[in-house]
Amino acid sequence: MSINEIARSAKSASIKLAAVTTAFKNKALDEIARSLKAKSSEIISANEKDLISARKNNLAAPLLKRLKFDQGKIADVIAGIESLIKLNDPVGKTLTATELDKGFTLYKVTCPIGVIGVIFESRPDALVQISTLCLKSGNAVLLKGGSEARHTNKILAELISQAGHNAGLPKGWLGLLESREDVKQMLAMDEYIDLVIPRGSNEFVRYIMDNTNIPVLGHSDGICHVYVDSDADLDMAVNITFDSKCQYVAVCNAAETLLVDEKITKDFLPKVKAALDAKDVEIRGCEKTLSIIDAKPADKEDWSTEYLDNIISVKVVDGPDEAIEHINRYGSGHTDAIITSSRKKAQKFMDLVDSANVFWNCSTRFSDGFRYGLGAEVGISTGKIHARGPVGLEGLVTYKWKLLGTGQIVADYAEEKCRFTHKKLNKNLDF
Repeated sequence: MSINEIARSAKSASIKLAAVTTAFKNKALDEIARSLKAKSSEIISANEKDLISARKNNLAAPLLKRLKFDQGKIADVIAGIESLIKLNDPVGKTLTATELDKGFTLYKVTCPIGVIGVIFESRPDALVQISTLCLKSGNAVLLKGGSEARHTNKILAELISQAGHNAGLPKGWLGLLESREDVKQMLAMDEYIDLVIPRGSNEFVRYIMDNTNIPVLGHSDGICHVYVDSDADLDMAVNITFDSKCQYVAVCNAAETLLVDEKITKDFLPKVKAALDAKDVEIRGCEKTLSIIDAKPADKEDWSTEYLDNIISVKVVDGPDEAIEHINRYGSGHTDAIITSSRKKAQKFMDLVDSANVFWNCSTRFSDGFRYGLGAEVGISTGKIHARGPVGLEGLVTYKWKLLGTGQIVADYAEEKCRFTHKKLNKNLDF
């Protein structure tokens, strides 16, 4: 099947999906979960082929970790689907209701976006999360994963698509793209595709934006910061810094830069170094950092680098103002945290740091759709229009206006035979 046919089929399916009931969608999600569980050995076998090939091609260790899709990962995505089933359907919600006149009511109601094209990294779990989120929100989806996960993505897409079809979803609701040429063709299909979500580097996202007329929703780098303030509990700060950096280094919400108030450097830096050394994290520090602990010297590029590895840059700053200035200059607008006992400083930090996610006294790793209770995520958006931060179910719907009349015509209002009341109502649209 050509890419044009896949996209056209997805467009046709999206129209039917828009009217599918919540119970029907949940039935399909349950069917998908049961299919993944029943076919777990085949999935793991396909994934092993990808891992063998990746090792031969000397794929970096953090990327290998992303690529691995074992029994534990399968259990995680099944748990995610079960959680998704329990969430409220984002489609068909009445956002506002306005009486324009007697017997004449305007409703603003959520609806699916339509066909969403998602280009994502070599994480097979992302394919499961993205496809099921699109299903729950009533959208058809075209998926393009990293070539390293070719075998795993293929079997997952086939299982999910077939399970959905078996449950009664329209044929073509999920399509898998397999090459860069497929992506290039997809970007030209604004006739069929309503939104593109790219997940990857800044250069990659920029390439997508520059080569399509389709609206694009995404983020570039995940240059996340932890700022340890002079009023921080130092043991808490060490624990949060360690989790932000080390809990899973190869993801976009892992901390890449640690900012430390100069008033606490002598007490804090040796403590945090001991914790990071236990995980063999390489520290690249500014001059003030190097005067207190043994580390490699940082250069200007380190402040704007997403390592996705056991590396962290450390800079000593003169209080919250310099930390905020540094983050807004070098950060990527993803996730930044302040560790402090001062509510006033925390409020200032959270108001002035221009990022999609700003945290107080907790790990940057909480920046995640599943942890937010959104039912996983299709990606993180650092933009400021439509959706921002983890994009879950609510970020995958838009709205339409539904006007219910009883024979009204504009001429009567233009000639002042009738008058608008514009009365706000507290009611849902119910046919």
